[in-house]
Amino acid sequence: MKWITRERVKVDRVACPWLIKKFIDPEAEFLFVPTDQVMAVADRERATPYDVKDVEFGHHGKECSFDAFVKKYSLDRDPAMVLLAKIVNGADTDNSLWNQPEAAGLNAVAEGFRHLGFKDDLQINAAQWIVYEALYAYCKEMVRRGKQEGAFR
Repeated sequence: MKWITRERVKVDRVACPWLIKKFIDPEAEFLFVPTDQVMAVADRERATPYDVKDVEFGHHGKECSFDAFVKKYSLDRDPAMVLLAKIVNGADTDNSLWNQPEAAGLNAVAEGFRHLGFKDDLQINAAQWIVYEALYAYCKEMVRRGKQEGAFR
């Protein structure tokens, strides 16, 4: 499957490709284009748009695109994924839905990656996926310890 979103990725547009590759479609391809070209290129390339206005895998109320993927693909059966989704949501939004303490750290790390000189969004994604692997491992450990809300609650 092909997926398409806006260029200049940060939180949601890195977390979603990581989630897709790891849990939904290991062979997925990703396209990153200027905002005003997403829908036209999506049609031409037969790609599914995400993290853009008025699409299934976009923001809905206070929920972000990552939340939409987690729900659609029933990944919310995994308590560690539920915690990860709260962290991603908080980093990608104003954090008022869950007030998740770890979100500020993820937001800072994501912003830092934007300033490391990667040549394009694919490179930023490839480099940053280790952060999501580590966060997911953290979330699994928190659940194992009975701390479904994370270590800082």
